Amino acid sequence: MKLPGQDAIARQADEHLVTHRVKLPRKLVEHPIRQVGKRLSLALVVLLVTAFIVYADADGYTDNSDGSVDLLDAFYYATVTLSTTGYGDITPVSDAARLTNIFVITPLRVLFLIILVGTTLEALTERTREEWRLNRWRSTLRDHTVVVGFGTKGRSAIQTVCATGLRKEQVVVVDPSGKAIEAATAHGYAGVVGDATRSDVLNRAELYRAKQIIIATQRDDTAVLVTLTARQLNRGAKIVVAVREEENAPLLKQSGADAVITSASAAGRLLGLSVLSPAAGMVMEDLISQGSGLDLIERPVIKSEVGKKPREASDLVVSVLRGHRVLGYDDPAVGELQLTDRLITIVRATPATYVAPDARPLPRD
Repeated sequence: MKLPGQDAIARQADEHLVTHRVKLPRKLVEHPIRQVGKRLSLALVVLLVTAFIVYADADGYTDNSDGSVDLLDAFYYATVTLSTTGYGDITPVSDAARLTNIFVITPLRVLFLIILVGTTLEALTERTREEWRLNRWRSTLRDHTVVVGFGTKGRSAIQTVCATGLRKEQVVVVDPSGKAIEAATAHGYAGVVGDATRSDVLNRAELYRAKQIIIATQRDDTAVLVTLTARQLNRGAKIVVAVREEENAPLLKQSGADAVITSASAAGRLLGLSVLSPAAGMVMEDLISQGSGLDLIERPVIKSEVGKKPREASDLVVSVLRGHRVLGYDDPAVGELQLTDRLITIVRATPATYVAPDARPLPRD
């Protein structure tokens, strides 16, 4: 099956003009121009204070040219002194002027140098500091979640998995849009700018060490290419893909996806259910909104539940995962609960609700 636009995507993947980089979340800071402007303003204030201090004690200084020090001479002396040039043509001769130089002018000189030189050093060391952060991030990132696409579907998926206890530091977003990655980093997620159909871009996201991969691209053909690349790089990760057209779901599963969600069909079913029963539609929306109201979670069977029927469990059981099969709560094959079973249950969401991670992928049709 050849999807529309696949040739164009393949040609784009072959181009080397696409730039990609890793962006880590950081605290909001002022614009660099505004920061430099503030520092220059502070340096000017230090210069003015120094000049007026010298002018106020002009009798304690001597000028080699005419012997007296006026306001212009005071500014000239402050400039050459704070910049450590020190021509020596204007010098303090009285004890008061020399004490002022020791206890006032010298600290102001140090402050002046810190302001100007500090700005330069900060600009020079920013790249080194960023490289150090990236290396440290790569060395500590393990069993994380990679989300391809930071649109509406991608953001909702991240919010859901984070509501179950996943830390933001364990989420890496991949998107070709720089603005989307800036939005992701503003929310506290690490981001990689680039085309996710390229293996080098996914490697920058450390995908080969990821535990689960969420693919929420805008196009189905892009989702197929990303799934193929991701499965090639990571054989053991769980891959969940969202597609628009239901007819593309089998192709995604053949490409290596563990689960495929048809967004258009799912939205249509929810619309139909809401028409038939608005209350039932509200309940379904509540169930898929993790972290509030009622939550649909997967958890292991506890010892006290072993040997009981699903209806006798401590939570409302919807399905039982046994081996590679998903059985309904009323399926005669379930019988009694076993310690190796996992339960799909409905629970009341609380801050202490714990959602156990999946131990095995969902069965493929």
